[in-house]
Amino acid sequence: MSTPDLRDAEQPVSSGPEPATGTAPLHLRASLERLAERPRSLALLLALPALAIVFGVVGWVFDLQLGVDSAVYRAGAITLLQGEPLYESNTLAPEPFWALLPFTYPPTAALLFVPLAVLPLQVAWGVLSAVSLVAMALVIRVAIGALPRPKGELPQWVSPARVTVLSAVLFFALEPVWRTIFLGQINLILMALVVVDVLVVCARGSRWGGVMVGVAAAVKLTPLIFIPHLLFTGRRMDALRAMGTFIGLQVLMFALIPSDAWRFWTHTVFNQGRIGPMHWAGNQSLNGLFNRMTDLAPWASNAAIAAGLLLAPLAVWLMLRFHRSGRPLEALLVTAFYALLLSPVSWSHHWVWAVPLIVVLVSKLPHADPAKTRKRWVAAGGVFVVFVSCVLLVLPNGRNLELHWEFWQYILGSAYLLVPIVLVAVLAGRWLWRRYRARLSRYRARLTGPGEHPADSNSETVDHR
Repeated sequence: MSTPDLRDAEQPVSSGPEPATGTAPLHLRASLERLAERPRSLALLLALPALAIVFGVVGWVFDLQLGVDSAVYRAGAITLLQGEPLYESNTLAPEPFWALLPFTYPPTAALLFVPLAVLPLQVAWGVLSAVSLVAMALVIRVAIGALPRPKGELPQWVSPARVTVLSAVLFFALEPVWRTIFLGQINLILMALVVVDVLVVCARGSRWGGVMVGVAAAVKLTPLIFIPHLLFTGRRMDALRAMGTFIGLQVLMFALIPSDAWRFWTHTVFNQGRIGPMHWAGNQSLNGLFNRMTDLAPWASNAAIAAGLLLAPLAVWLMLRFHRSGRPLEALLVTAFYALLLSPVSWSHHWVWAVPLIVVLVSKLPHADPAKTRKRWVAAGGVFVVFVSCVLLVLPNGRNLELHWEFWQYILGSAYLLVPIVLVAVLAGRWLWRRYRARLSRYRARLTGPGEHPADSNSETVDHR
């Protein structure tokens, strides 16, 4: 499987926060203005979001059951406004009968979900879905802008605007994407906050850099991992602003609802039972894998944490190599996929980071020489097939069926988490192969001497090597 090339990382790099090579920060406002001048492209881009809102209104009129998670978000906001406790029970009073689930998010999330409280239940789902689809298109556009600029002329159809529109429609077929929309989840919105912050706002040196990362982490804790990402890549002030934003929002909630804030940070945050069974097939994290493979052994979660920590040096090393070679998008993806592996729970709809990953892999296709074209098609196509296949839904799941899988079912049932592991393994193998070839070349040079070309040496010497 072909992966992003690391050859540029072998070159000397600057010691500052900026990568040694790469692209200039995307001027997002100018890009949006150019899009507004293309009514056809804009109409195609907004078609799916508009349909989501229309379907939400229709669902409201006919009282359809739309958006289990968005119903919980809205119920959390209403509960906050009514002054009722968020975490004392496993359900909230405003939840409909078909969405009786615990509120598992930080209290800040309930505050940020308040706009949903003023909308009817199904319309709230439609609006949230529309925003999510626009957020995905924004991620695609920023990802394209973060890639190295292609050399030479490219066909008109591969312009950033057209590729963004086509990809936004095509990527709806990815299971993490359509499931996020179906459930009324906010994964695409959180990803957009992180991507725009790290690749646009922070890259331009804005004084607002890091704020959106802090907001995303205040809604779901997993984005906290992007704070050390900013720190490792030399964005110290952005990292401080991200942490300051996150802490400031928590302080605000302690002022507004001290009992709920205290209960969340002293009890709820450690209660994995409120999230759901760790061994479900949908949990594509190391924790889920270890619990499935060990039949819920009491040490499984600790072993998963240990495995994640062992992977940390490799993740940091790879992330920094990408960053220093002028590939900030690839560096960000390393951090994102490491977070998905390390998190106690990474439901399949959390894997929306497949969207920018596929953008990276597809971007390699026009520049590949004939010998590499097939491998790169396999890489891009393989990742797309994994996330569009719905393999996790096909396998036996639920009611502890995952604990009785055959070996091949464990492989297929770990398809999502195997994607980054396989890609990193291929990258590491290519890096080791190149080091071996470089050492072999130096060894040949020593054998042939400074004035003799390796091709002029006799065959016996070559055979002994």
